[in-house]
Amino acid sequence: MPFTLPIQIGPTYHDVLLAHERIKPFIKHTPVMTSESLNRITQAELYFKCENLQKVGAFKFRGACNAIFSLPDDVARNGVATHSSGNHAAALALAARLRGTSATIVMPKNAPSVKIEAVKGYGGNIVFCEPTLDAREATLNEIVKKTGATFIPPYNFCPVIAGQGTAALELLDDTPALDLLLAPVGGGGLISGTALATLGKSPTTKVIGAEPANADDAFRSFHAHTLIPQTAPNTIADGLLTSLGNITFSIIQRYVSNIFTAKEETIVRAMRLVWERMKLVIEPSAAVPLAVVLEHAEFFSGKRIGIIFSGGNVDLSKRFW
Repeated sequence: MPFTLPIQIGPTYHDVLLAHERIKPFIKHTPVMTSESLNRITQAELYFKCENLQKVGAFKFRGACNAIFSLPDDVARNGVATHSSGNHAAALALAARLRGTSATIVMPKNAPSVKIEAVKGYGGNIVFCEPTLDAREATLNEIVKKTGATFIPPYNFCPVIAGQGTAALELLDDTPALDLLLAPVGGGGLISGTALATLGKSPTTKVIGAEPANADDAFRSFHAHTLIPQTAPNTIADGLLTSLGNITFSIIQRYVSNIFTAKEETIVRAMRLVWERMKLVIEPSAAVPLAVVLEHAEFFSGKRIGIIFSGGNVDLSKRFW
């Protein structure tokens, strides 16, 4: 029988601390950077946690690493598997290689070639399928049944959430006394882990989610107090298209202070400002928290704010401006 890590009601701050100790030898302790120019524009004091400089170019490596290194040795030998066409795929492939095991990634046939090459480069075994959720899940189930590999979901999974929380843990260690801490919201793994880390490390700091207005299921779910699935999202921030999961939504409801949205043009402006003023390459999803600060200036002005740059994997064949 394939091994499945136990699902609990939700991870805790203690799980984030354990995750950090577990993955510390493998991750980068990414820098916290500032910009006088962006401080002037926003009239706030901004501290950017640069997960765009993390291994595989995204925070996703933290969660994948924690999940894989949580496996018992006899289980890890059977490998891990997931379905993904994004940063989770590359993160799982590299984490598996570091653990000395295999990662099988189910990807849709129409996945961008740059992402396919990234997964291959990190040693992942790719199985292609039709570009539908049903096809992805059916193909993954066949692989798990045949190989005994452990399925590692991308966000709605306690070890992954705890791993993602380690980015905020480091940020709060390096930059104490923040008024607010912002992270983008897609499936909710990063914002959930961020909320848990902040609750334990700096309970006076409020955690705020940032979401594209064109993919605002988390915003609507948060304010309606019920889980509303994503429908027909259309945003440049392609890493934030996923609906929340039941575990991530539960954590967000309990520990996140608010969720703000930003328009597409503001997301593009924020990404361009970072590229030009900070000389950092961030992907559109990573620009959403800064876009929220720009768009809701009256709320954020005068505050000391931590922002997690979630990733820097950009398809340079696209025209953003």
